[in-house]
Amino acid sequence: MQLNWLDWAVVALYFLFNLAIGWYYKSRAGKSVSEFFLSGRDVPWWLAGTSMVATTFAADTPLAVTGMVARYGVAGNWLWWNFVASGMMTVFLYARLWRRSGVMTDIEFAEIRYSGKAAAFLRGFRAVYLGVPINCIVLGWVNLAMVKILQLILGVDKPTALVIVMGLIAITSYISTLSGLWGVLVTDVFQFVIKMGMVIVLAFAAVNAVGGIDALKTKLAALDQARGVATGATGSALSFIPDLDSAWMPVITFFVYISVNWWATWYPGAEPGGGGYVAQRMFCAKDERHSLLATLWFNIAHYAVRPWPWILTGLASVVLYPNLADPETGYIRVMIDYLPPSLRGLMVAAFAAAYMSTIATQLNWGASYLVNDVYSRFVNPQAGEKSLVRISQVATVALSLISAVVTFYMDSISGAWKLLIVTGAGTGGVLLLRWYWWRINAWSEISAMVVAFITSVTLQTAFGMDSDNPVQFAWIMIYTVSITTVAWLATTMLTAPESKETLVAFYRRTRPSIAGWKPIAALAPDVKPSGDGWANLMDWVAGCVLIYGALFGVGKLLLKDYAIGAGMLVVAAIAGYVIYWDLNRRGWSSVVD
Repeated sequence: MQLNWLDWAVVALYFLFNLAIGWYYKSRAGKSVSEFFLSGRDVPWWLAGTSMVATTFAADTPLAVTGMVARYGVAGNWLWWNFVASGMMTVFLYARLWRRSGVMTDIEFAEIRYSGKAAAFLRGFRAVYLGVPINCIVLGWVNLAMVKILQLILGVDKPTALVIVMGLIAITSYISTLSGLWGVLVTDVFQFVIKMGMVIVLAFAAVNAVGGIDALKTKLAALDQARGVATGATGSALSFIPDLDSAWMPVITFFVYISVNWWATWYPGAEPGGGGYVAQRMFCAKDERHSLLATLWFNIAHYAVRPWPWILTGLASVVLYPNLADPETGYIRVMIDYLPPSLRGLMVAAFAAAYMSTIATQLNWGASYLVNDVYSRFVNPQAGEKSLVRISQVATVALSLISAVVTFYMDSISGAWKLLIVTGAGTGGVLLLRWYWWRINAWSEISAMVVAFITSVTLQTAFGMDSDNPVQFAWIMIYTVSITTVAWLATTMLTAPESKETLVAFYRRTRPSIAGWKPIAALAPDVKPSGDGWANLMDWVAGCVLIYGALFGVGKLLLKDYAIGAGMLVVAAIAGYVIYWDLNRRGWSSVVD
């Protein structure tokens, strides 16, 4: 793709604006570690929520969606759409609890919920494990995707693209160390506007390139028919529900996705009950109301607003480039061949924005674990605020360097990444119930992590089960979740509960539902008990209806199925009103879980 001086000027202005934001928030971020990692807990919901959306919009995300659509049609997105239930559960059952806890990281939770050496081990191990290897694998994955994008856009070889990516890492790391979370949040909003605007423009250009929506539907139907003759496959690329006779999503696999995967599997950014950088945004919100609204806005934007520009471009790429060896590159090829030349500079800036917003968050979040849960907790508990800020900046730079090294070896690490994802199966149950059942202890979590890892590795090595095979993936999930759940429940009942002092202090601090805390609630009669459990569950169900109704309604309208689309949007609006009515009735700021 040819870029002229004006395009490069636009890209330069983009970077200058980001640097200006970093310098603007420099003094504020340097005041304390709370300002550096949590923006002083004074962030409005729209800023925190938009930052979550921007972070999950990485440079590789449009390419990944394009690949799903090219291989499996619109229904391929169920690979991530199934997490709607988990996201809405975080909104209504956990967001206020997280904000109420007052911790700096979700890892710190271990030592307010549990006590003793087991709690300390759990906190330290998870901080190092998630903050360094897991975090740097995510960073390396995003880096590698950006390398692929730069190779196609600029026409450079892989080593040159790697050098450019290293430069982007350096700039992002500099901004993150300069401005802390305030800079990350504000640049996220700026970056989100750019990248969302440009993917919408590209979707228009892609649909126009195939002759409009009607022509797109006709040509996709012809491709469906040709594929059916060649392979015997049935189903339409435009179907929103998978063909349950298909090889990629048989009945048992779809069942696992919609009934097990969303709550049982730990996945970065979609942790059961909230965690990672999503939890960080909840902690930095002004209060419980802003925490709830931030996560609600994030889930609406993430699932119902953002996907369709990617999906339309992906569908158009199937028509324009039907035989690509790597279908994910179809997104970039559409951009190169059909984006108006006057907008190329903005599109390059948009990809840089998508990349930098994810990298900045991962660096700040990972550094928060290393500083708050390792250095400040185990190495130097007496460190002052200025010292902790300096260590935070050093940790950010260190993670940048490690992620750069990981990128060079990502081809060998990709297999380990798949393994890590599946080994998270089974831990979700204990992560959800630790808030709602007093009997869970530190050994419950430790046993869940250990048994999930051993079970999954054994199934994939000793028994030769392949997580890339849809049916075998489903059985890996079923076996791992079942064995892990039995193991952590048995461990819970065979080990002593946490001390009454720890449990009462946690109950007073977070005020969870009394249903699973009755023995502890009796020891704290001054704490007002919660009777809102059923109302929260109603809001959760309504939230899922809201998301899916809006998602499918917008899709139907775009594909000119106006009656069905309008009906779905009406259902979504009713669900949204139910949520508003209930929270308004109970009091947005005072609702307890």
